[in-house]
Amino acid sequence: MISLKEKRWIPFLAVILGLVAGTLIVILSGRSPLIMFATFIKAGTGIDLLKGGTFNPRLVGEFLVTTMPILMGGLSISFAYRTGLFNIGAEGQIIAGGVAAIGAGFFIPIDNQFIHSTICVLAGCLAGALWGLIPGLLKARFNVHEVVVGIMLNYTAMYSANWLYKQMPLNQMTRTENVPVSATLNVDFLRQLTNNSRLHLGFIHVIIALFLFWLIIEKTSFGYQLRATGFNKEGARFAGIKVKRNLVYSLMIAGAFAGLGGALLTLGTYGYGRVITAFDNVGFDGISVALVGGCTMLGNLFAGLLFGLMKVAQPALQIASIPKEIGDIISSLIVLLVALQYAIVLYRNKIRDWFKKARGQK
Repeated sequence: MISLKEKRWIPFLAVILGLVAGTLIVILSGRSPLIMFATFIKAGTGIDLLKGGTFNPRLVGEFLVTTMPILMGGLSISFAYRTGLFNIGAEGQIIAGGVAAIGAGFFIPIDNQFIHSTICVLAGCLAGALWGLIPGLLKARFNVHEVVVGIMLNYTAMYSANWLYKQMPLNQMTRTENVPVSATLNVDFLRQLTNNSRLHLGFIHVIIALFLFWLIIEKTSFGYQLRATGFNKEGARFAGIKVKRNLVYSLMIAGAFAGLGGALLTLGTYGYGRVITAFDNVGFDGISVALVGGCTMLGNLFAGLLFGLMKVAQPALQIASIPKEIGDIISSLIVLLVALQYAIVLYRNKIRDWFKKARGQK
């Protein structure tokens, strides 16, 4: 077994080793690793060290915009995992949340932006929760594995969303018209503050979601029952906990987090619905965030920022003549190392025992 302390330091070690490996790859490709790190700093903070420390707030805004839906995907995966479930259907729930948010924007006419955008966000959360209800019911009633159902529902969500978008006002065949301004999360204040970035009010919803995740999982008897169900279903049932009900609730709440991510994409990042032929992989990125973040609130926050940085820095890396795939390579190595945490602890213990033995022989 891995102790709590080990679970905390392994992700940090994985990040360091991932960056070291990325540095070696850049060196072997004949590029400067200093430029790579300067690019990461620029993408995350807006400070360009290569140009005397100039600051561009637009880069910070774009960094946060990229991070927010990935973070919501991480919260969705983490919530389900903490309750003994693997919500691989988060990608479909994000799509469902996005199309519901856009639909509410077009078909619920309200002039007040605060009220209208709030309704649209809630519509996205509700759609994600209902999409999570399907695998939850099948799991509780027929013990159908949520991974199988989730994978199939991802494709169902994508093709259904494409059809629904085409029933809405179209700008082109690949996208809808812009959603009414009252339904968006965009405000001029944030745009002006960040030099015309796409930063929007969704960061408030993300903060609320982080707080609710922590509150439900860590501080409520309801969350305790959900976690108890995940740890040991038969033990929870013996203790009088309604296991089947909790399975459904877990995937619905996880779906609501993912649906919020979809609403943030359509109402904030884009402002319209997109007809897509392939997944954006936001939900699948959430798996990496949850794994590296240890399925905790703070862990998800930092891991979401890390993976958001790796993604938003890719265009800047390419401009700096560094392969943009280096961000994906570093992210993948970090995930791989965290996944191998049992092996890391095993070899750490072997090395420690070897040193103890060597000292004893001396």
